[in-house]
Amino acid sequence: MRFKALLLALLTAALPLPAQAQAADPAPLDGEIGAILSKWMAENHIPGMVFGLVKDGRLAYVKAEGVQDIALKRPVTPDTLFRIASMTKAFTAMAILKLRDEGRLALDDPADRYVPEMRGWTYPTSDSPRITIRDLLTHSAGFVTDDPWGDRQTPLSQSAFTAYLRGGVPFTRAPEMRHEYANLGYAILGRVIANITKAPYRTFVEQRLLTPLGMTASGFDVLVHPKDKRAVGYRWENEAWAEEPTMKDGAFNAMGGLEVSATDYAKWLGFITSAWPPRDGEDVGPAKRATVRQIMRGANNAAVFHRYATGGDKQCPGAIAYGMGWRVITDCDYGTVLAHGGGYPGYGSHVMVLPEYGAALFALTNKTYAGPSQPVWDIAALLTAKGVLVKRTEPVSQDLASFYAAAQAVWAAGTIDALTGRVAMNFPMDRTAANWAKVLAETRTKSGTCDTAAPITAEGAMSGTFTWTCEKGSIKGTVLLAPTRPITLQSLGFAFEAKD
Repeated sequence: MRFKALLLALLTAALPLPAQAQAADPAPLDGEIGAILSKWMAENHIPGMVFGLVKDGRLAYVKAEGVQDIALKRPVTPDTLFRIASMTKAFTAMAILKLRDEGRLALDDPADRYVPEMRGWTYPTSDSPRITIRDLLTHSAGFVTDDPWGDRQTPLSQSAFTAYLRGGVPFTRAPEMRHEYANLGYAILGRVIANITKAPYRTFVEQRLLTPLGMTASGFDVLVHPKDKRAVGYRWENEAWAEEPTMKDGAFNAMGGLEVSATDYAKWLGFITSAWPPRDGEDVGPAKRATVRQIMRGANNAAVFHRYATGGDKQCPGAIAYGMGWRVITDCDYGTVLAHGGGYPGYGSHVMVLPEYGAALFALTNKTYAGPSQPVWDIAALLTAKGVLVKRTEPVSQDLASFYAAAQAVWAAGTIDALTGRVAMNFPMDRTAANWAKVLAETRTKSGTCDTAAPITAEGAMSGTFTWTCEKGSIKGTVLLAPTRPITLQSLGFAFEAKD
């Protein structure tokens, strides 16, 4: 126990990340957050709900509303246990990546190498590839979408699952053709984990992920969890709540069987968010930071995404694809977003991770398929507007800072003399020194006097942008370094934008 306590202390100590702009405290927004949650709960007939914000590796804010048990009217608390349904898949994917790191499987291995019942399955065409571990992770194995059916398979016995697999399954298309969400694939991954480790799937997840993170209240065997801590699951039917039967742990647990509290789940999200940005320092979590970041990699079958928010912001379209246990979104404001819902008989949940902000938001409910994506995204918008969520700034490398200083000198002098001996071979070919002088003179005439003291914003170690406020408008500038040793300048830009 001393070792586990020490490991948890080390992990917690490791979670604070490089300094960023000072963020506001979420506590003064308690009333506004509560109003968003209460309105959504009333509109969707939600008995109970808990919302959490994780920042810098810890649960920075939590809000519990409603009841976990209608009959006894026990209020929801941060320690109330909810089944998180398909948000379990993130744990399954991380378990697979851990086994990969340990050399016990490869992601492009055929799945039937570890699940012999899959051998001889009949694929749609004779030229179809064998299903790989990666196909299962990314929902591209050719299985049909199976949300309502798959959810009810949770208590299926292992022997019945074996018989099912041995009989083969129908395919909706050949493997690797496109993404189609299938719980069956993650149930098979649970069998892969069990067969490799020679122990139940849940044993590996509980011992190798939950325990090191201190998630002591969470687990898969819900029937042994304290009844007074569990949120009872309900469906809204005939204008009344009806209790859903509690499904015991079974063969489909890898796709959706985990039960957590907000207090525990925040520890998982603290671990996930701590993987960004890449940096020096010891890895003390249950998986390497570089491994965690690989959850963003998937089959790249992207689709158009519109935010899960009030009004569905059509002015902010993005792209969405499936990574490994997470949906990966490219958003116009937040950049990369990892998100996932959890729909289940009796429960509904949603999580969004903002790697570029060092934060994650989640909500858990006890109503069938009540995915609370809208309030989570609405609260994210509120927290961003109020300065609670602040985007991390990319550090400016010494090389980038040096060449930005040279760019400032070029502008001041009206020539590129300050770059002599520091440019890549393409630079004089793309524009001569004489033409540089001409363009600089014309641009400086258009802009008038400019304040060139503004800092450069790094987009990476070797590129950045800057904006100067000028007498007649602004200069939008770019600095791009070349992949050479020594470092040289590849291109430089000064674009003038007139005042409206």
